[in-house]
Amino acid sequence: MAKRFGGTYSPGGDPRPADQRSEAPSVKRVVQKRLNPVGARVNLLFAMPFLWAFSAFFRDPAGLAQHLGVFALLMLSAWLTREGVIAQDAYDQRRVARRPAIPRKLFAAVTMGLGLGLAGWGSAWGLVTPIILGVLGAALHLTAFGMDPMRDKGMEGIDEFQTDRVARAVEGAEAHLKAMSDAILRARDRKIEDRLNTFQAHVRDLLRAVEDDPNDLTAARRYLGVYLQGAQDATVKFVDLYARERDPKAREDYVALLDDLEQNFMLRTESLRANDRQDLDIEIDVLRERLEREGLRPPATH
Repeated sequence: MAKRFGGTYSPGGDPRPADQRSEAPSVKRVVQKRLNPVGARVNLLFAMPFLWAFSAFFRDPAGLAQHLGVFALLMLSAWLTREGVIAQDAYDQRRVARRPAIPRKLFAAVTMGLGLGLAGWGSAWGLVTPIILGVLGAALHLTAFGMDPMRDKGMEGIDEFQTDRVARAVEGAEAHLKAMSDAILRARDRKIEDRLNTFQAHVRDLLRAVEDDPNDLTAARRYLGVYLQGAQDATVKFVDLYARERDPKAREDYVALLDDLEQNFMLRTESLRANDRQDLDIEIDVLRERLEREGLRPPATH
């Protein structure tokens, strides 16, 4: 069978000596890159208000105030829409999630309607034009971007206190991961960014395992808090140094740190899932014995 050559100086090759490569555990790294939820439609909302901003300075004082008011309302609507889309994406990515505390997309639709209604103020049709523009603008916004999630997800039939703890822990872990992703961009090193994405994929595997069984939160709390906070701090310090000096030793040390952390997160995830399977087997055995005692299930034949 053909084998891909991956020497020290090959593209994407391992820079370590050959005698050290065999000692490292093999890890299959599969990274699913997530698309940025803020797309062209949202960016277009930020460009549209400038039509009123530019035209405002060619109006009388009343028209200036009106157009600047439209600009402010539409910019607020665009900002709320962007934040609402990001919150929706975070909600969709999680199995256990609380609904957003503020329905940003709904407020964005209302603000859009107010802005367009103000734009139509003073027309020859009186109040008819601003009402039509306002209702149409809000309706089109809701059609394009939808409503915010209005209910919690994955919390039905489970202890509310426990699932709330899990939701807070996952939100905190995602905040650490986002801070790391934002910081690593300053390093301007695509391979380092990919390596961090791989590590974050394994962290999210642990998050999904905790969401599947909230009782695992206690065993994973140190990983989701202390370890991720340490990884975030190390990432920021590495970027500050590497952006100035491009020190290869600092880069090597940072990659080694990610390797160690990744192995620990993978082992913890596997341990939690193994315990979950063991607990399930025990529950099934107990249930079978109870059914046999009550005569609801024929005894097992060997």
